[in-house]
Amino acid sequence: MLETVDLSLKLSKQEYREAFEPLSIRLAELQREARAAGVPVIVVFEGWQASGKGTCINRLTNVLDARGFKVHYTIEPNEEERLRPWMWRFWTKLPPRGAIAIFDHSWYRRVLLERLDGTVSEDEWRRAYDEILQFERQLIQDGAVIVKFWMHISKKEQKRRFKRLEKDPALEWRITKTDWRRHNRYDDLLAAVEEMLQRTSTAQAPWTVVEATNKRFARVKVAETIIAACEQGLQRAAIQNEAPAVEPVEPPDRSNPLSRVDLSLHLERDEYQQQLNELQDRLFHLEHEIYTARVPVVIVYEGWDAAGKGGSIRRLTRGLDPRGYEVVPYGAPTAEEKQYHYLWRFWRNLPKAGHITIFDRSWYGRVMVERVEGFCSAAEWQRAYQEINEFEAQLAAFGTVIVKFWLHISKDEQLRRFEERQAVEYKRWKITDEDWRNREKWDQYERAVSDMIQRTSTVYAPWTIVEGNCKLYARVKALRTIADAVEAALKHAS
Repeated sequence: MLETVDLSLKLSKQEYREAFEPLSIRLAELQREARAAGVPVIVVFEGWQASGKGTCINRLTNVLDARGFKVHYTIEPNEEERLRPWMWRFWTKLPPRGAIAIFDHSWYRRVLLERLDGTVSEDEWRRAYDEILQFERQLIQDGAVIVKFWMHISKKEQKRRFKRLEKDPALEWRITKTDWRRHNRYDDLLAAVEEMLQRTSTAQAPWTVVEATNKRFARVKVAETIIAACEQGLQRAAIQNEAPAVEPVEPPDRSNPLSRVDLSLHLERDEYQQQLNELQDRLFHLEHEIYTARVPVVIVYEGWDAAGKGGSIRRLTRGLDPRGYEVVPYGAPTAEEKQYHYLWRFWRNLPKAGHITIFDRSWYGRVMVERVEGFCSAAEWQRAYQEINEFEAQLAAFGTVIVKFWLHISKDEQLRRFEERQAVEYKRWKITDEDWRNREKWDQYERAVSDMIQRTSTVYAPWTIVEGNCKLYARVKALRTIADAVEAALKHAS
């Protein structure tokens, strides 16, 4: 593909001035239109070293409102980034709705420079293709515009530019021994680029190869491409906003896993206290082992209102070193969080390798509360099952232990606990009008939970249904499940 690119294309200074002035006006207009429509725009610049990425970015940003964009320069991951799944640093840099993010190098670094330099394994960079495609598809389905450029120059032209930069005392620092080493492997990187273009150029996020020998020609082509992509993205957003609401298509009937739960299981107080002490001691030691082994742990607590999530979390954390864990409670998304893809707020709080994050409610809100209450569209919650499975698969590929609990109680037991909370003054804060409203939709929530468990319980992130009518039994089962999962992961890692 790249061998057929005509690198002789160029524009004169006059042709450039005549072409770029109207383009710059249109770019500024589109930035305002995207802001008004709440459409995030992501522009990716990849290319050969010294191919003019910085110059193009500089010229592009000169015509934009600086309050509405941010430029990210992607280099080797730092220590903080290496301790999390590799896509974490890109999720955390996404633009809010209506803003622009420009990436000088991006997530494609993994299948290009990291692959070439051997800093990731073959399994890692091969798996990265699927993760990249998932990432871009999820953002586009959420309304984002993604524009991707490969800035292309010949090996001869790159060498000429390297030597010119080295002669300039102010710029010689830009060319390093690593750059020359990669230049000498131009053909190897070229093969990787060809594979990348072929495997990740999709209908809604295609690659644009920019003939970058002539910088004026490159700038014009970049501007024209961004304009076309933004216009299409804004049209797509307008059509989606005008489209009538689609009634949810319920998945096929399946047996309800909650109907098979034995809620009569219980523990006596003495037996509970003995097992609790043993498990807390066991988890305390396991917490230090995962730190040494750099194994991250994610624990998700979901369940009916008044099912005992808070009490179970307290018994878990009571035996842990507070320096090694964090509890992150989630409710309705804030105004800021609504400006991003719904998974953004969960990616931000993933644990570092060797640490534990306990999620008190989680990303499963999309397929439960948001589904039942109509806070998202049918299309959004229906595609969320796939997005969640992909999200958790990436965590598991990084070595994360994922433990997910559904704390289950009967409808009668929930009523008893609600009434107790209302009657006991120091517990009254726990019961709200919303809890009573949710209870009226018990059957709808039960259907949503059943679908959630069956469609997102995987080998790498299985659901554990906890029989919760007896709080003592539920707490012990949850702690034992966590301890067993962590021990199994440590054995696998050793």
